Amino acid sequence: MSDTIFHKIIRREIPADIVHEDEHLIAFRDIAPQAPVHVLFVPKQDFATLNDVNEDAAVVVGRLATAAARYAKQEGFAENGYRIVMNCNGDAGQTVFQIHLHLLAGAPLGRFGTP
Repeated sequence: MSDTIFHKIIRREIPADIVHEDEHLIAFRDIAPQAPVHVLFVPKQDFATLNDVNEDAAVVVGRLATAAARYAKQEGFAENGYRIVMNCNGDAGQTVFQIHLHLLAGAPLGRFGTP
C-alpha cells in the first residue's frame, strides 16, 4: 500500500473523524471542509488516480458512490441534495494520490462556472 495521508488514516497511523468503514472503504470528514458536510470516501484498494482503475476494478468506484448515497440517506440530506466529486490528477485539483470521492452537502451548492 502507498504512503499517502489517506493510507495512514486507513492504517490508523493518524487520527480522523471516521463516519463509516467496511471491508472495502473508509469514510471520514474532510479537515478543510468546502461545505457544511464534507466527507471523503476512500477505497482500501490502492489506486493513485481514476486513470488507474481498469474495468475489472470498476466496482471500486461503484462502492464509493453507493456508500456516499447511503450516508446521505442516513444523515437525512439525500432529499435536499448533495454533490459527489472525484478529481483526477493535478489540473483537476487532485492533491492526494489515492482515489477518493468527496460528498458535499448541508447547504445549497453553487453552480460550477468556466475557468
